[in-house]
Amino acid sequence: MDVDVAAIIHKGMASLDADGKRVLLIVPDGTRTVPLPLLFRHIHAALAPRVAAFDVLIALGTHQPMTTAQIDRHLGVVPKEWETTFRGVRVFNHRWDDPNTFVSVGVIPASEIETLSNGMLAVPVDVQINRMALEYDCLLICGPVFPHEVVGFSGGNKYLFPGISGREVIDVSHWLGALITSYAIIGVPGVTPVRRLIDRAAALVPTPKHCVAVVVSPENGQIGGIFTGSPEEAWQAAARLSAQVHIRYVDRPFWQVMSVVPPMYRDMWTAAKGMYKVEPVVADGGEVIIYAPHITEFSVTHGATLAAIGYHVRDYFVRQWDRFQHYPWGVLAHSTHLSGVGEYDPLHGERPRIRVTLATGISAERCAAHNVGYRDPATIDPAAWSGREAEGMLLVPKAGEMLYRLRNAGVQE
Repeated sequence: MDVDVAAIIHKGMASLDADGKRVLLIVPDGTRTVPLPLLFRHIHAALAPRVAAFDVLIALGTHQPMTTAQIDRHLGVVPKEWETTFRGVRVFNHRWDDPNTFVSVGVIPASEIETLSNGMLAVPVDVQINRMALEYDCLLICGPVFPHEVVGFSGGNKYLFPGISGREVIDVSHWLGALITSYAIIGVPGVTPVRRLIDRAAALVPTPKHCVAVVVSPENGQIGGIFTGSPEEAWQAAARLSAQVHIRYVDRPFWQVMSVVPPMYRDMWTAAKGMYKVEPVVADGGEVIIYAPHITEFSVTHGATLAAIGYHVRDYFVRQWDRFQHYPWGVLAHSTHLSGVGEYDPLHGERPRIRVTLATGISAERCAAHNVGYRDPATIDPAAWSGREAEGMLLVPKAGEMLYRLRNAGVQE
Protein backbone atom coordinates (compact mmCIF):
# COMPACT_ATOMS: atom_id res chain seq x y z
CA MET A 1 0.00 0.00 0.00
CA ASP A 2 2.85 2.39 0.80
CA VAL A 3 4.24 2.00 -2.73
CA ASP A 4 0.82 2.65 -4.31
CA VAL A 5 0.29 5.80 -2.23
CA ALA A 6 3.77 7.03 -3.12
CA ALA A 7 3.14 6.56 -6.84
CA ILE A 8 -0.23 8.34 -6.76
CA ILE A 9 1.12 11.22 -4.68
CA HIS A 10 4.18 11.73 -6.87
CA LYS A 11 2.06 11.61 -10.04
CA GLY A 12 -0.40 14.10 -8.59
CA MET A 13 2.33 16.46 -7.40
CA ALA A 14 4.11 16.28 -10.78
CA SER A 15 1.12 18.04 -12.35
CA LEU A 16 1.24 20.80 -9.74
CA ASP A 17 2.68 24.13 -10.89
CA ALA A 18 4.96 24.48 -7.87
CA ASP A 19 8.50 24.95 -9.12
CA GLY A 20 10.14 27.81 -7.23
CA LYS A 21 6.87 28.64 -5.48
CA ARG A 22 5.67 28.81 -1.89
CA VAL A 23 3.30 25.96 -1.00
CA LEU A 24 1.01 25.82 2.03
CA LEU A 25 -0.16 22.33 2.96
CA ILE A 26 -3.52 22.41 4.77
CA VAL A 27 -4.30 19.35 6.89
CA PRO A 28 -6.97 18.32 9.44
CA ASP A 29 -6.38 18.13 13.18
CA GLY A 30 -6.40 14.96 15.26
CA THR A 31 -10.19 14.50 15.14
CA ARG A 32 -10.01 12.70 11.80
CA THR A 33 -8.76 9.17 11.14
CA VAL A 34 -6.17 9.34 8.38
CA PRO A 35 -2.59 8.04 7.99
CA LEU A 36 -1.31 11.58 7.78
CA PRO A 37 2.34 10.67 8.53
CA LEU A 38 2.44 8.56 5.37
CA LEU A 39 0.81 11.26 3.24
CA PHE A 40 2.91 14.06 4.71
CA ARG A 41 6.20 12.29 4.01
CA HIS A 42 5.32 11.49 0.41
CA ILE A 43 3.97 14.97 -0.32
CA HIS A 44 7.05 16.56 1.21
CA ALA A 45 9.40 14.23 -0.69
CA ALA A 46 7.66 15.06 -3.96
CA LEU A 47 7.60 18.83 -3.49
CA ALA A 48 10.53 19.82 -1.25
CA PRO A 49 13.17 19.62 -4.02
CA ARG A 50 11.06 21.85 -6.27
CA VAL A 51 9.52 24.56 -4.10
CA ALA A 52 10.82 27.75 -2.52
CA ALA A 53 8.92 27.08 0.71
CA PHE A 54 6.80 24.27 2.12
CA ASP A 55 4.79 24.96 5.28
CA VAL A 56 1.82 23.32 7.03
CA LEU A 57 -1.37 24.88 8.41
CA ILE A 58 -3.64 22.79 10.65
CA ALA A 59 -7.29 23.42 9.77
CA LEU A 60 -8.76 23.59 13.26
CA GLY A 61 -12.07 25.24 12.48
CA THR A 62 -12.76 26.28 16.08
CA HIS A 63 -11.12 23.25 17.70
CA GLN A 64 -8.34 23.53 20.25
CA PRO A 65 -4.78 24.16 18.95
CA MET A 66 -2.44 21.20 18.85
CA THR A 67 0.68 21.16 21.03
CA THR A 68 4.17 20.61 19.66
CA ALA A 69 4.15 17.00 20.85
CA GLN A 70 0.70 16.41 19.33
CA ILE A 71 1.84 17.90 16.02
CA ASP A 72 4.89 15.63 15.95
CA ARG A 73 2.69 12.57 16.45
CA HIS A 74 0.07 13.88 14.03
CA LEU A 75 2.60 14.29 11.22
CA GLY A 76 4.72 11.32 12.25
CA VAL A 77 7.88 13.35 12.71
CA VAL A 78 10.61 12.55 15.22
CA PRO A 79 11.64 15.91 16.77
CA LYS A 80 15.22 15.74 15.43
CA GLU A 81 13.85 15.38 11.88
CA TRP A 82 12.77 19.03 11.91
CA GLU A 83 16.49 19.84 11.60
CA THR A 84 17.20 17.19 8.98
CA THR A 85 14.54 15.71 6.67
CA PHE A 86 12.03 18.50 7.27
CA ARG A 87 14.42 21.37 7.78
CA GLY A 88 12.77 24.67 6.90
CA VAL A 89 9.21 23.34 7.21
CA ARG A 90 7.07 25.41 9.56
CA VAL A 91 3.83 24.14 11.10
CA PHE A 92 1.06 26.53 12.20
CA ASN A 93 -2.18 26.11 14.11
CA HIS A 94 -5.06 28.04 12.58
CA ARG A 95 -5.59 30.93 15.02
CA TRP A 96 -9.36 31.22 14.80
CA ASP A 97 -9.43 33.05 18.14
CA ASP A 98 -7.23 35.94 16.94
CA PRO A 99 -9.01 38.58 14.80
CA ASN A 100 -5.67 39.47 13.21
CA THR A 101 -5.66 36.03 11.61
CA PHE A 102 -8.22 36.93 8.98
CA VAL A 103 -8.54 38.81 5.74
CA SER A 104 -11.72 39.34 3.74
CA VAL A 105 -11.75 38.04 0.16
CA GLY A 106 -15.20 39.37 -0.67
CA VAL A 107 -18.87 39.38 0.25
CA ILE A 108 -21.50 36.94 -0.99
CA PRO A 109 -24.67 39.04 -1.24
CA ALA A 110 -27.90 38.02 0.47
CA SER A 111 -29.60 37.38 -2.87
CA GLU A 112 -26.94 34.83 -3.82
CA ILE A 113 -27.08 33.16 -0.41
CA GLU A 114 -30.83 32.84 -0.91
CA THR A 115 -30.24 31.07 -4.23
CA LEU A 116 -27.47 28.82 -2.87
CA SER A 117 -29.59 27.83 0.13
CA ASN A 118 -32.77 27.15 -1.84
CA GLY A 119 -34.43 30.07 -0.08
CA MET A 120 -33.67 28.97 3.50
CA LEU A 121 -31.41 31.94 4.30
CA ALA A 122 -30.99 35.41 2.83
CA VAL A 123 -28.12 37.13 4.62
CA PRO A 124 -24.92 38.65 3.23
CA VAL A 125 -21.73 36.78 4.18
CA ASP A 126 -18.35 38.43 4.55
CA VAL A 127 -15.95 35.69 3.46
CA GLN A 128 -12.93 35.85 5.73
CA ILE A 129 -10.07 33.39 5.66
CA ASN A 130 -6.72 32.93 7.37
CA ARG A 131 -4.48 35.51 5.69
CA MET A 132 -1.81 32.82 5.20
CA ALA A 133 -4.00 31.51 2.37
CA LEU A 134 -3.08 34.64 0.42
CA GLU A 135 0.61 34.67 1.36
CA TYR A 136 1.51 31.53 -0.60
CA ASP A 137 1.52 30.71 -4.30
CA CYS A 138 -0.34 27.43 -3.93
CA LEU A 139 -2.72 25.88 -1.40
CA LEU A 140 -2.51 22.11 -1.14
CA ILE A 141 -5.40 20.55 0.79
CA CYS A 142 -4.83 17.05 2.15
CA GLY A 143 -7.39 15.17 4.20
CA PRO A 144 -9.98 12.41 4.42
CA VAL A 145 -13.58 12.34 3.23
CA PHE A 146 -16.38 10.98 5.44
CA PRO A 147 -20.17 11.41 5.68
CA HIS A 148 -20.69 14.74 7.40
CA GLU A 149 -23.52 16.23 9.45
CA VAL A 150 -23.37 19.75 7.99
CA VAL A 151 -22.33 19.42 4.37
CA GLY A 152 -23.17 15.83 3.34
CA PHE A 153 -19.61 14.59 2.88
CA SER A 154 -16.54 16.27 4.37
CA GLY A 155 -13.31 17.12 2.56
CA GLY A 156 -12.27 19.31 -0.34
CA ASN A 157 -12.99 22.99 0.15
CA LYS A 158 -14.36 22.25 3.61
CA TYR A 159 -10.74 22.36 4.83
CA LEU A 160 -10.84 26.05 3.86
CA PHE A 161 -14.38 26.77 5.06
CA PRO A 162 -14.73 26.23 7.99
CA GLY A 163 -11.23 24.75 8.37
CA ILE A 164 -9.33 28.05 8.23
CA SER A 165 -12.20 30.51 7.86
CA GLY A 166 -13.68 33.34 9.84
CA ARG A 167 -16.83 33.12 11.90
CA GLU A 168 -19.42 34.33 9.39
CA VAL A 169 -18.97 31.49 6.93
CA ILE A 170 -18.83 29.00 9.80
CA ASP A 171 -22.05 30.31 11.33
CA VAL A 172 -24.05 30.60 8.11
CA SER A 173 -22.93 27.26 6.66
CA HIS A 174 -23.54 25.37 9.89
CA TRP A 175 -26.92 26.97 10.50
CA LEU A 176 -27.96 26.21 6.94
CA GLY A 177 -27.03 22.58 7.58
CA ALA A 178 -29.02 22.65 10.82
CA LEU A 179 -32.09 24.05 9.05
CA ILE A 180 -31.89 21.16 6.59
CA THR A 181 -31.12 18.93 9.65
CA SER A 182 -28.21 16.59 10.05
CA TYR A 183 -30.67 13.70 9.68
CA ALA A 184 -31.56 14.84 6.17
CA ILE A 185 -28.14 15.94 4.88
CA ILE A 186 -25.59 13.54 6.36
CA GLY A 187 -24.22 11.17 3.76
CA VAL A 188 -26.26 12.73 0.94
CA PRO A 189 -24.29 12.33 -2.30
CA GLY A 190 -23.57 15.18 -4.65
CA VAL A 191 -23.42 18.92 -4.09
CA THR A 192 -25.72 19.90 -1.22
CA PRO A 193 -26.78 23.51 -0.53
CA VAL A 194 -24.06 23.77 2.14
CA ARG A 195 -21.44 22.41 -0.27
CA ARG A 196 -22.54 25.02 -2.82
CA LEU A 197 -22.00 27.74 -0.22
CA ILE A 198 -18.55 26.42 0.73
CA ASP A 199 -17.46 26.09 -2.90
CA ARG A 200 -18.71 29.62 -3.63
CA ALA A 201 -16.66 30.98 -0.72
CA ALA A 202 -13.61 29.05 -1.91
CA ALA A 203 -13.97 30.55 -5.39
CA LEU A 204 -13.28 33.98 -3.86
CA VAL A 205 -9.84 32.84 -2.66
CA PRO A 206 -7.47 33.85 -5.48
CA THR A 207 -4.62 31.48 -4.60
CA PRO A 208 -4.46 28.38 -6.84
CA LYS A 209 -5.77 25.31 -5.01
CA HIS A 210 -4.97 21.61 -5.32
CA CYS A 211 -6.26 18.69 -3.29
CA VAL A 212 -5.29 15.23 -2.11
CA ALA A 213 -8.53 13.60 -0.94
CA VAL A 214 -8.38 10.20 0.72
CA VAL A 215 -10.86 7.57 1.80
CA VAL A 216 -9.81 5.59 4.85
CA SER A 217 -10.91 1.99 5.35
CA PRO A 218 -13.02 1.62 8.51
CA GLU A 219 -11.65 -1.88 9.07
CA ASN A 220 -7.95 -1.11 9.35
CA GLY A 221 -7.50 2.67 9.10
CA GLN A 222 -5.53 2.30 5.89
CA ILE A 223 -6.09 4.29 2.71
CA GLY A 224 -8.74 2.68 0.53
CA GLY A 225 -8.67 5.38 -2.15
CA ILE A 226 -6.69 8.49 -2.96
CA PHE A 227 -7.61 11.19 -5.46
CA THR A 228 -5.75 14.29 -6.62
CA GLY A 229 -6.83 17.33 -8.60
CA SER A 230 -8.81 20.48 -7.91
CA PRO A 231 -10.60 20.52 -4.53
CA GLU A 232 -13.92 20.05 -6.31
CA GLU A 233 -12.77 17.18 -8.55
CA ALA A 234 -10.79 15.29 -5.93
CA TRP A 235 -13.61 15.65 -3.40
CA GLN A 236 -16.28 14.41 -5.80
CA ALA A 237 -14.31 11.26 -6.60
CA ALA A 238 -13.53 10.60 -2.93
CA ALA A 239 -17.14 11.23 -1.84
CA ARG A 240 -18.39 8.64 -4.31
CA LEU A 241 -16.08 6.04 -2.78
CA SER A 242 -16.85 7.16 0.77
CA ALA A 243 -20.55 6.56 0.12
CA GLN A 244 -19.68 2.92 -0.55
CA VAL A 245 -17.18 2.52 2.29
CA HIS A 246 -18.52 4.60 5.18
CA ILE A 247 -22.26 3.88 5.17
CA ARG A 248 -23.47 0.71 6.87
CA TYR A 249 -27.02 -0.35 6.10
CA VAL A 250 -29.26 -2.27 8.50
CA ASP A 251 -32.67 -3.81 7.91
CA ARG A 252 -34.54 -2.48 10.94
CA PRO A 253 -34.18 0.28 13.54
CA PHE A 254 -32.83 -0.25 17.06
CA TRP A 255 -34.35 0.80 20.37
CA GLN A 256 -30.97 1.46 21.91
CA VAL A 257 -27.59 2.27 20.39
CA MET A 258 -24.39 2.26 22.45
CA SER A 259 -21.88 4.59 20.77
CA VAL A 260 -18.41 4.06 22.20
CA VAL A 261 -16.50 7.27 21.48
CA PRO A 262 -12.73 6.95 20.89
CA PRO A 263 -10.16 9.18 22.68
CA MET A 264 -9.54 11.32 19.58
CA TYR A 265 -12.79 13.11 20.48
CA ARG A 266 -11.96 15.09 23.61
CA ASP A 267 -15.22 16.94 24.29
CA MET A 268 -18.88 16.62 23.35
CA TRP A 269 -18.39 19.20 20.61
CA THR A 270 -16.55 16.54 18.60
CA ALA A 271 -17.96 13.41 20.32
CA ALA A 272 -21.48 14.34 19.20
CA LYS A 273 -20.59 12.40 16.05
CA GLY A 274 -21.45 9.34 18.14
CA MET A 275 -25.06 10.57 18.00
CA TYR A 276 -25.73 11.81 14.51
CA LYS A 277 -23.85 9.03 12.73
CA VAL A 278 -26.35 6.55 14.21
CA GLU A 279 -29.47 8.72 14.47
CA PRO A 280 -31.01 7.35 11.22
CA VAL A 281 -31.20 3.79 12.64
CA VAL A 282 -32.74 4.64 16.02
CA ALA A 283 -36.44 3.85 16.32
CA ASP A 284 -38.90 6.60 17.22
CA GLY A 285 -38.75 6.92 21.00
CA GLY A 286 -35.45 5.04 21.12
CA GLU A 287 -32.20 6.04 22.79
CA VAL A 288 -28.59 6.76 21.88
CA ILE A 289 -26.09 6.32 24.72
CA ILE A 290 -22.78 8.08 24.16
CA TYR A 291 -20.20 6.16 26.17
CA ALA A 292 -17.08 8.27 26.74
CA PRO A 293 -15.80 8.25 30.34
CA HIS A 294 -12.77 10.29 29.24
CA ILE A 295 -14.88 13.33 28.28
CA THR A 296 -15.41 15.91 31.03
CA GLU A 297 -16.49 19.00 29.04
CA PHE A 298 -19.26 19.84 26.63
CA SER A 299 -16.90 22.12 24.70
CA VAL A 300 -13.53 23.52 25.64
CA THR A 301 -14.12 26.38 23.21
CA HIS A 302 -17.87 27.02 23.31
CA GLY A 303 -18.77 25.77 26.79
CA ALA A 304 -20.21 29.06 28.06
CA THR A 305 -22.57 29.43 25.11
CA LEU A 306 -23.75 25.83 25.38
CA ALA A 307 -24.40 26.34 29.09
CA ALA A 308 -26.60 29.31 28.20
CA ILE A 309 -28.66 27.65 25.46
CA GLY A 310 -28.54 23.90 26.24
CA TYR A 311 -29.24 21.17 23.68
CA HIS A 312 -32.45 21.37 21.66
CA VAL A 313 -34.06 20.36 18.39
CA ARG A 314 -34.04 22.75 15.43
CA ASP A 315 -37.58 24.07 15.85
CA TYR A 316 -36.91 25.06 19.46
CA PHE A 317 -34.59 27.75 18.10
CA VAL A 318 -36.43 28.55 14.86
CA ARG A 319 -39.74 29.22 16.61
CA GLN A 320 -38.07 31.38 19.23
CA TRP A 321 -35.64 33.10 16.86
CA ASP A 322 -35.88 36.51 18.51
CA ARG A 323 -34.59 34.90 21.70
CA PHE A 324 -31.68 32.99 20.16
CA GLN A 325 -30.54 34.72 16.96
CA HIS A 326 -27.79 36.70 18.72
CA TYR A 327 -25.97 33.52 19.77
CA PRO A 328 -23.30 32.11 17.41
CA TRP A 329 -25.23 30.18 14.79
CA GLY A 330 -22.58 27.49 14.61
CA VAL A 331 -23.16 26.70 18.29
CA LEU A 332 -26.92 26.60 17.76
CA ALA A 333 -26.30 24.14 14.94
CA HIS A 334 -24.17 21.91 17.17
CA SER A 335 -26.94 21.92 19.76
CA THR A 336 -29.41 20.55 17.22
CA HIS A 337 -26.90 17.94 16.02
CA LEU A 338 -26.70 16.28 19.43
CA SER A 339 -30.44 16.54 20.03
CA GLY A 340 -31.52 15.19 16.65
CA VAL A 341 -34.77 15.90 14.84
CA GLY A 342 -37.95 16.71 16.69
CA GLU A 343 -40.71 19.24 17.15
CA TYR A 344 -41.43 22.30 19.26
CA ASP A 345 -44.38 24.58 19.77
CA PRO A 346 -45.24 26.88 22.69
CA LEU A 347 -48.29 24.82 23.66
CA HIS A 348 -46.80 21.33 23.77
CA GLY A 349 -43.13 22.23 24.27
CA GLU A 350 -40.20 20.28 22.86
CA ARG A 351 -40.63 16.74 21.54
CA PRO A 352 -37.36 15.14 20.34
CA ARG A 353 -37.80 12.03 18.20
CA ILE A 354 -35.26 10.08 20.30
CA ARG A 355 -33.50 10.34 23.66
CA VAL A 356 -29.81 11.16 23.99
CA THR A 357 -28.00 9.97 27.11
CA LEU A 358 -24.42 10.81 28.05
CA ALA A 359 -22.35 8.21 29.90
CA THR A 360 -19.30 10.43 30.25
CA GLY A 361 -17.23 12.21 32.88
CA ILE A 362 -19.81 15.02 32.86
CA SER A 363 -21.99 15.03 36.00
CA ALA A 364 -25.71 14.31 36.14
CA GLU A 365 -26.34 17.88 37.30
CA ARG A 366 -24.53 19.42 34.33
CA CYS A 367 -26.27 17.06 31.91
CA ALA A 368 -29.65 18.09 33.30
CA ALA A 369 -28.72 21.77 33.03
CA HIS A 370 -27.82 21.20 29.36
CA ASN A 371 -31.05 19.28 28.64
CA VAL A 372 -29.46 15.89 27.95
CA GLY A 373 -29.81 12.58 29.74
CA TYR A 374 -27.26 11.10 32.13
CA ARG A 375 -26.05 7.63 32.95
CA ASP A 376 -23.15 6.65 35.18
CA PRO A 377 -20.49 5.14 32.87
CA ALA A 378 -19.33 2.89 35.72
CA THR A 379 -22.62 1.01 35.40
CA ILE A 380 -22.01 0.18 31.74
CA ASP A 381 -20.03 -2.67 30.21
CA PRO A 382 -20.01 -1.99 26.46
CA ALA A 383 -18.87 -5.55 25.77
CA ALA A 384 -22.19 -6.77 27.18
CA TRP A 385 -23.96 -5.08 24.25
CA SER A 386 -22.12 -7.09 21.61
CA GLY A 387 -24.21 -9.41 19.45
CA ARG A 388 -27.59 -8.19 20.70
CA GLU A 389 -28.93 -6.74 17.47
CA ALA A 390 -31.84 -9.20 17.50
CA GLU A 391 -32.90 -7.63 20.82
CA GLY A 392 -32.96 -4.17 19.27
CA MET A 393 -29.62 -3.15 20.79
CA LEU A 394 -26.67 -2.01 18.65
CA LEU A 395 -23.07 -1.60 19.81
CA VAL A 396 -20.87 0.77 17.80
CA PRO A 397 -17.37 0.09 19.19
CA LYS A 398 -15.69 3.05 17.44
CA ALA A 399 -18.33 5.67 16.88
CA GLY A 400 -17.97 8.85 14.88
CA GLU A 401 -16.98 8.07 11.29
CA MET A 402 -19.22 5.25 10.08
CA LEU A 403 -22.74 6.36 9.17
CA TYR A 404 -25.59 3.94 9.90
CA ARG A 405 -28.67 4.04 7.74
CA LEU A 406 -31.79 1.94 7.22
CA ARG A 407 -31.81 -0.08 4.03
CA ASN A 408 -34.38 1.13 1.48
CA ALA A 409 -35.50 3.94 3.80
CA GLY A 410 -36.16 7.40 2.48
CA VAL A 411 -34.47 10.37 4.11
CA GLN A 412 -36.79 12.02 6.62
CA GLU A 413 -36.80 15.67 7.59
